[in-house]
Amino acid sequence: MQEAKWYQSLEQGLVECLLCPHNCTLAIDQSGACQVRINKEGKLMTETYAQVSAVAVDPIEKKPLFHFYPGSDILSLGTVGCNLSCKFCQNYQLAHQHRGSKESMPSQAVVELAKKYNSIGVAYTYSEPIICFEYILDTAKLIKEAGMKNVLVTNGTINREPLEELLPYIDALNIDLKSFREQFYQEQCNGHLTEVKQTIKLANKPALVEVTTLLIPGFNDSETEIRELVDWLAKIDQEIPLHFSRYFPKYKLQAPPTPMDTLLQAKQIAEEKLNYVYLGNVSASEHRNTYCYQCGELVIDRSRARIKLNLKESSCFQCGTKINVIF
Repeated sequence: MQEAKWYQSLEQGLVECLLCPHNCTLAIDQSGACQVRINKEGKLMTETYAQVSAVAVDPIEKKPLFHFYPGSDILSLGTVGCNLSCKFCQNYQLAHQHRGSKESMPSQAVVELAKKYNSIGVAYTYSEPIICFEYILDTAKLIKEAGMKNVLVTNGTINREPLEELLPYIDALNIDLKSFREQFYQEQCNGHLTEVKQTIKLANKPALVEVTTLLIPGFNDSETEIRELVDWLAKIDQEIPLHFSRYFPKYKLQAPPTPMDTLLQAKQIAEEKLNYVYLGNVSASEHRNTYCYQCGELVIDRSRARIKLNLKESSCFQCGTKINVIF
């Protein structure tokens, strides 16, 4: 265990965690909504500091990040726990059942592992990385000093002040925007929409941001909701890549899989206002490719084993339009 950041001591041994919008008030030996931050003798402690339960070298596209060092590999690691409790959780074994052995991996060991596999840096992913705030902050600083990159794959449920402390060390984020309805967040995730929207806004300019929405039939896939989500995102930045991902029954939610027609309709709606829209969990490779939003030229081909680029200094080779991509 290690003492956590972002909390305050209260009377009678209580502590209030200030890391995420739950702002859990905890009695002695009580854990927060995330399951891994606990009150020990009047101090808030983090139980998963430097404890890694999943590690792999992944293509950056798996995060998914399509506009950040395309074709590169990144060291991905995560631990257990989550500050949301989504009924459709895709990684529930780690997030809620805490399966998998924990391996001690100090921050410097992460740096050496990233170098060993010639990765561009580290992606903090699998379960919710924000709840391991102290470990990620310490590791991200060392990764940055070593000239590598930090990627956060997150649900975006974090308070403003901790996020502002972390952002200077983060180069790219994929943020789950699970729905554009507060009711959905409360009923399906035990969370709130407001702070996720705030995270997207705050992170967009300091880092490259991509957004993912898992479309669940009958829950968050109406044309009205999709239009509202797209309109809001476009007002922030039309250059933000949006991924609509296909849902399959998982964990506690057994709705039918997302019809392909629903995904295609969502993509068509989003492309009216956003420059880059993708479909995930589908077999058709053309929905993973990047096309120039001006002339329609294929600029990043992801249909083959090796990513093929048709760019000239981050611009479309055909018409010269600047493409929002980082190499």
